Amino acid sequence: MSQAPTHAPESPRGRYLAALSLAALGVVYGDIGTSPLYAIRESFGEMYGVAPTPANVLGVLSLIFWSLVLVISVKYLLFVMRADNRGEGGIMALTALVTPRRKGAPGGGAAPDDDVSRFTERRRTALVMLGLFGAALLYGDSMITPAISVLSAIEGLEVATPVFAPYVIPITIGILVALFAIQFRGTSGIGKVFGPVTLLWFAVLATLGAIQVVAHPGVFAALSPLYGLAFFAANGVRGFLVLGSVFLVVTGGEALYADMGHFGILPIRLTWFAVVLPSLLLNYFGQGALMIADPAAAANPFFLMVPGPDWMIYPVVALATAATVIASQAVISGAFSLTRQAVQLGYLPRMEIRQTSEREVGQIYIPGLNWILLVACVGLVLGFRSSSALAAAYGVGVTTDMVFTTVLFAVVARRLWRWPVAAVAAVCGVFLVIDLGFWGANLPKIPGGGWFPLVIAAVVFTLMTTWKRGRELIVARLSEDALPFEAFVADEGIASLPRVEGTAVFMSGDYDRTPTALLHNIKHNHCLHERVVQVTVETEEVPAVGPEERARLEDLGNGFYRVLLRYGFTERPDVPEALAALGHADLPFHPMRTSYFLGRERVFSTQRQGMARWREKLFGLVSNNARSATDFFDIPPNRVVELGAQIEI
Repeated sequence: MSQAPTHAPESPRGRYLAALSLAALGVVYGDIGTSPLYAIRESFGEMYGVAPTPANVLGVLSLIFWSLVLVISVKYLLFVMRADNRGEGGIMALTALVTPRRKGAPGGGAAPDDDVSRFTERRRTALVMLGLFGAALLYGDSMITPAISVLSAIEGLEVATPVFAPYVIPITIGILVALFAIQFRGTSGIGKVFGPVTLLWFAVLATLGAIQVVAHPGVFAALSPLYGLAFFAANGVRGFLVLGSVFLVVTGGEALYADMGHFGILPIRLTWFAVVLPSLLLNYFGQGALMIADPAAAANPFFLMVPGPDWMIYPVVALATAATVIASQAVISGAFSLTRQAVQLGYLPRMEIRQTSEREVGQIYIPGLNWILLVACVGLVLGFRSSSALAAAYGVGVTTDMVFTTVLFAVVARRLWRWPVAAVAAVCGVFLVIDLGFWGANLPKIPGGGWFPLVIAAVVFTLMTTWKRGRELIVARLSEDALPFEAFVADEGIASLPRVEGTAVFMSGDYDRTPTALLHNIKHNHCLHERVVQVTVETEEVPAVGPEERARLEDLGNGFYRVLLRYGFTERPDVPEALAALGHADLPFHPMRTSYFLGRERVFSTQRQGMARWREKLFGLVSNNARSATDFFDIPPNRVVELGAQIEI
């Protein structure tokens, strides 16, 4: 088969590789590294009625081992991570990769090959909808992960003494509030300790497991897949449903893919095989060994593995809490990054996005989203009140996301890499069988809490599609009476207007159309600036755009210019900086002699054909309260002139 990964950066080496690997350990593996706190315990929960007999324990361990190998080691690390969009991963990047724009329009991304041109618009739309719903599902995961992770760690206090039972919920909420309250500071400072703390966590996981495994080495018989098959044969439907909890051991798989742009493939792979996988397996097998020796330990096998007196549990609880905070930070940061990508690609309205680091573009803070996540996490803790109950809500969204990733990966393998149909069917067919197995086992969780991520996804998906369609309608309405910019410049009446000193920048969403703000300015002021510049900002369906591709300048004569600025979906647009970098001798951009004119649309719902009335009203509500273009494009507020317009959709 032909393989053509889309990005092949130079592999890091030596100390740099070690530093990247340590950082990746703290960011990438936080989620999957905290699964031992609850995965095996939930596999033997009362809901399944599967007794912790030696045969059942070995069967569950076999399922866990092969899940980690096939889903994480093979699917994600060996195959899916090859499908990078200029080094970036994640379902939004993958969606942009499999549905590129066709050539033609200014700023339209070039298709990787001619095969892409055969995509019908219907297929492209279906793939985009698939990717969007997958992205929407990640918001539910960003709410559930902090709640279940921190709560499961604090519940370890109850193992030491029941005195702490009334305080588990308040302590958990206190930690969550503190975690979200410090988000505005960014992760640059605390991030330096993520790697070492997580490394210590995995060392403790391995040590606790090794103590039990040494006493009962026969547990390694579970490496044979025959024990997993025997488990299904002996337990029937109940055994199949246990997959819903076994799946908890691979819930960090999407994080591996989403974070590859920060560290690269090699550090993530190296860390997995050298540290994470051995530590997880030792711990899971250690919990199994303990349960074989003492079936009552199934109540909370992780903390019951801690040797020595009861007080020894406290430092483990403290370390587990630190690990769960790190895992929570990873999904919170992921939600911030996903939101910025969606805003840049036009699927969400402009919102306040703060850069928390001058050096790391990926370190951002979104206040509105931060507080929404906090309220959701606290609500989940208060509503479900235990990590076991929360486990019922965990899995449905992530398994659905994994199914979508497999489907999109199959498109990449076939259309972009030109794999034979047989190869795509063989590889992706195996992945799809596994994914659908986990997905089916999680479906019964929907009434008990699995509905939550689906509802969140439905709300976010509705908002995304409504916003995208609404913006398309606005462009269509503005284009109905649009005047081509070149025709405007050539008009003799325009050329005869008096000129004033300075440079006027008119922001426009359409490269070819005369900005509405420019027409309104002439209507009210009856003059033009010495230099008039129409600026259009386009977001490409790639993570970043190189400096040489950033800007395109056209001199239309008589002091009129047209500029096209391109940005990737992980970049923050800075219009003044990009214009200053043009370096055109006749087009200076002095900060105090440049004015920026922006149109401020106010949207009204009407009977005109376009969207359902309720969606039009939703779009109008969101549009009229969206963040202004002034802040979004980093334009100095004291140099901005806004001219309003009312638009009916």
